[in-house]
Amino acid sequence: RKMSKSLGNFFTVRQIGEKYDLMVLRLFMLSAHYRSPLNFSKELMDSAKAAYERITNAVDNLDYLLSVVKTEAASDEEKKKIAEVKGFTEKFDAAMDDDVNTADALSVVFDLVRFANAEASAESSREFIGAVKEELLELCDILGLKVEKKKEVLDSEIEELIAQRQAARKAKDFAKADAIRDQLQGMGITLLDTREGVKWKKA
Repeated sequence: RKMSKSLGNFFTVRQIGEKYDLMVLRLFMLSAHYRSPLNFSKELMDSAKAAYERITNAVDNLDYLLSVVKTEAASDEEKKKIAEVKGFTEKFDAAMDDDVNTADALSVVFDLVRFANAEASAESSREFIGAVKEELLELCDILGLKVEKKKEVLDSEIEELIAQRQAARKAKDFAKADAIRDQLQGMGITLLDTREGVKWKKA
């Protein structure tokens, strides 16, 4: 039946967020056209969770492949596949242009996930894998879905990099010191030079 405050048969976003990642809730709501009624149940939310994990797992796999591939430039065959990847964007745009049909747009995302899982491998080129990942992230970003997991930064890693930066400064290798500082900045770490020494904080 319809959710209503008087019947007390509703959940707040905060309550749902205690059980599910809010990205799962977003994907669930995107799975139906905004003009259509949307049934809510634990089973449907669990299904949305599994669907969200299919996307994040595909992105994780692409990240892993980027770390192990040995070929940089795409082959002629891969260039054809990259052109094919662009076709997913055209289908996605057509769905969104159709009165913001997020359900169809989301189905295109899963088509791209299947393509990524089938076509990308350790034998692929970095250029091809990068193109697939970029396209997948872009489509998910339009839908407001965060699907790239942030890598957890350990305190010991940060301290080691800071020690390397201090050693570089002592050796007057300022280029290396600046590069390490920029690396830490990219990891979300801000360095603070104080009288007591270098301190850091997460941005």
